Amino acid sequence: MLQKFQDHLNAKLPFLNEKRLLLAVSGGIDSMVLLYLCHQLDLSFAVAHCNFQLRGDESDADEQFVTDICEALHRPLFVEKFVTASFAQEHKLSIQVVARKLRYDWFETIMQNNDYDYVLTAHHLDDSLETFLINITRGTGLDGITGIPEQNNKIIRPLLLFSRHEIESFAQANKLPWREDSSNASDKYLRNRMRHHVVPVLKELNPSLLTSFEATLAHLQQAQSMVVDASNFVYEKVVATFEDQIKIDLTVLQTYPNYKAYLYQWLFPFGFTDWEVIYELPLAQTGKKVFSESHVILKDRAHLIVYPRRKLPKEIYWIQAEDKDVKIPLKLSFCPVDDITDPSRNTIFVDESLLQYPLQIRKWQKGDVFYPLGMTCKKKVSKYFKDEKMSLLDKSSTWLLCSDNQIVWVIGKRADDRFKVIKQTTKIIQIQLQE
Repeated sequence: MLQKFQDHLNAKLPFLNEKRLLLAVSGGIDSMVLLYLCHQLDLSFAVAHCNFQLRGDESDADEQFVTDICEALHRPLFVEKFVTASFAQEHKLSIQVVARKLRYDWFETIMQNNDYDYVLTAHHLDDSLETFLINITRGTGLDGITGIPEQNNKIIRPLLLFSRHEIESFAQANKLPWREDSSNASDKYLRNRMRHHVVPVLKELNPSLLTSFEATLAHLQQAQSMVVDASNFVYEKVVATFEDQIKIDLTVLQTYPNYKAYLYQWLFPFGFTDWEVIYELPLAQTGKKVFSESHVILKDRAHLIVYPRRKLPKEIYWIQAEDKDVKIPLKLSFCPVDDITDPSRNTIFVDESLLQYPLQIRKWQKGDVFYPLGMTCKKKVSKYFKDEKMSLLDKSSTWLLCSDNQIVWVIGKRADDRFKVIKQTTKIIQIQLQE
């Protein structure tokens, strides 16, 4: 197994030989085999052990066991105790979800603070089979049945080519110590039920189950590669990118009969899960939104706009007469000038004597009206937005500069005629939006 492991690293993960690695070691047989293999190959690594404090004295004994092993091998060790149960209860999440989040967030912190390059975990082929079966029972796309990825950004799983049986045989043959986790014997968790009751039946039906599974994964991964290629090809035709948002042209997208598959490929990385609702968005009314933890999908006429979720800003910002530069919520400069030069959407000139301080910067509200520069009649801001064919997202991100609750400027769009410079103006203020 050691030679097979070394050959695999040299062929598929050769960069690990020159990197600083962090090994996730629980003390169980899988992680102890990974620790032994990496130590035998003299890789540069430290060990990270999570004490989730879920099994009382047993958890503390696991921590002490890993500590003793690292001292014996002269390997650096990081240990963290988590109040997992309390965290799960407070955030109304399952223990497994919380443990995973706490674990990987901590790994990321260690890497950033100590200049480690990758985290290695001890997931193996049986883990991949169990994940495959779990995802099928829950319902999944192609991503859910292509197995646990060997590399996911900074997380690497170099034991995926080994079965649980190979790992156990190697540990026994080399007399490696390990700790048994008593919770593994329980059927409380779905993975354990799958491991104890479903996989043994499948192996009884097909003694070569893992070999067959590896072949199936290879075919599925090739199919997934083809899907990614097709997805990228259509993406270039359908999607436009603007800073931190993407805009999907539904008119073009719906010319593809399998457009739902493309939506899945493009939107899954943003954490969306409510696929039935998402697939109906092309037919939904303008304004319909779907949320993930990090992003929003907005149906806006013939487009879907995907953008990050943001905290709502303060409703009103005040500007005093002495303020020459404003940085929040926008960067604005106020400068006295002698004449008007190059007015634009981002630069306006106003009669200072007409301004009543403090000025306000706020979002538009229903019923707001202004007198667009060059017009003598008033116009609803909402009507102006409609005439300008602004998207809902653009409307929601537009600010107004106001004087005594009269609109001076729809910032970056149109100035108000009531504050314009005329022949009798004695003091001119240039107000500029800094991009």
